[in-house]
Amino acid sequence: MKYILALDQGTTSSRAVLFNRDGRPVATAQQEFAQHFPKPGWVEHDALEIWQTQKKVMQAVLKKAAVSATQIQGIGITNQRETTVLWDRRTSQPIAPAIVWQDRRTASFCDELKRQGVAKTIQKKTGLVLDAYFSATKIAWLLDNTPGARSLAEAGHLAFGTIDTWLIWQLTGGRVHATDPSNASRTLLFNIHTLEWDEGLLKQFNIPASLLPQVLPSSGVLAQTEPDLLGCAVPIAGLAGDQQAATFGQACFTPGMAKNTYGTGCFMLMNTGHKPVLSRNQLLTTVAWQGPINAHNPHRTAYALEGSVFMAGATVQWLRDGLQMIQKASDVEALAASVPHTGDVYLVPAFAGLGAPDWDGQARGTTRAHIARAALEAIAWQVADVFQAMAKDSGLPLTELRVDGGASQNNLLMQMQADALGVPVVRSKVTETTALGAAYLAGLATGFWTDAQEISSQWAQDQKFEPHVSGQHREEGQARWREAVARSRSWAKA
Repeated sequence: MKYILALDQGTTSSRAVLFNRDGRPVATAQQEFAQHFPKPGWVEHDALEIWQTQKKVMQAVLKKAAVSATQIQGIGITNQRETTVLWDRRTSQPIAPAIVWQDRRTASFCDELKRQGVAKTIQKKTGLVLDAYFSATKIAWLLDNTPGARSLAEAGHLAFGTIDTWLIWQLTGGRVHATDPSNASRTLLFNIHTLEWDEGLLKQFNIPASLLPQVLPSSGVLAQTEPDLLGCAVPIAGLAGDQQAATFGQACFTPGMAKNTYGTGCFMLMNTGHKPVLSRNQLLTTVAWQGPINAHNPHRTAYALEGSVFMAGATVQWLRDGLQMIQKASDVEALAASVPHTGDVYLVPAFAGLGAPDWDGQARGTTRAHIARAALEAIAWQVADVFQAMAKDSGLPLTELRVDGGASQNNLLMQMQADALGVPVVRSKVTETTALGAAYLAGLATGFWTDAQEISSQWAQDQKFEPHVSGQHREEGQARWREAVARSRSWAKA
């Protein structure tokens, strides 16, 4: 028996999942690691701890499944995106804690660049809004605030990587410094039209080109692991940021197909085909993947539009921990279902500002049952806002939404989502879509799976939720939701 090993390095834990030829997980291992909050708005990780936890679960999952490294046909890596690591090439030691994607310490730097009038040029090149979320300002901050960092960088001794690059460096004993276009396109330094690091952007952020990894296809054998890690060298053959990997795992291969992952936040991606579609509605344009989707065009690039909802499962956690209205997150479904509507209660969960399409970092924001129902509706309406913005930008008809992630198991929320969208919401039978996408990318590169058609045939529906409300009811509800959002915006300034 042969398998594909997926390494799923997330924001709070490192996971390893072993997949068989049917695309089914046969064993999983997971380990959490520490979150560090040294100052308000700052979020850091220990990159060495990330590597140690990832190495442990990688080894543990093989032991758990009684599988030897010789049975692993390839390794796929998927990762938390934008999180920034700088390390010394000579020692493989980080020079500072990793700055996590959630970190806001460079927000004022972004504001200064916006005042200089460079935001539109940056968006045209990268497909991204100028925000502290992305890697470039984090790199610049580390170079300017870590003693000796800039001189080390200029001497060619430092390496930059998002977490995928850091893991590849460690897996190969420092032999390979590489990333893929899906991760590179989240840095604010990568031109999504030329598919290369951009000299003008490097100059804008004052970042030496010597720091940057080589950009290789998302699907293709890019390295071999050090033999002593697993018992023999194994090909690293798949690489994608977590949300792009989940889109691949949901088999969204056709332009217009979209998926939404319900986690702490929500991330919706829609495949827009082989040309980038720049957003007019505050969405992000990103590389979805690059690789052998078919044998005739091995390095074809797929693009996606992406919209982020910052508070999804986190809103339910706030009901549980902040308001103590429920004992566990799953209790919200029964509580919300105990009333037929919200009683005109609207909850705008802008605790971390508003994501797409509002991008307002200054936004803040009856019975327990009505508040619980309003919390679920808030998730559904925010996703609907992103869904509509994608339809406008792409000009593509969105006929269904494929969903995954923890909160997708909430049937009431999924029904609300279908009602808010006016199209079916389809939950995947395999919930490990992020790890599965990384596995598929590696499996295609090593011949474990033949092509996209074989992968599409493995995708299976768990449950389909059809819209149950009229178009007029949907429009009235959305108009009321947008009124609630308008009233919450810039609240913290008042």
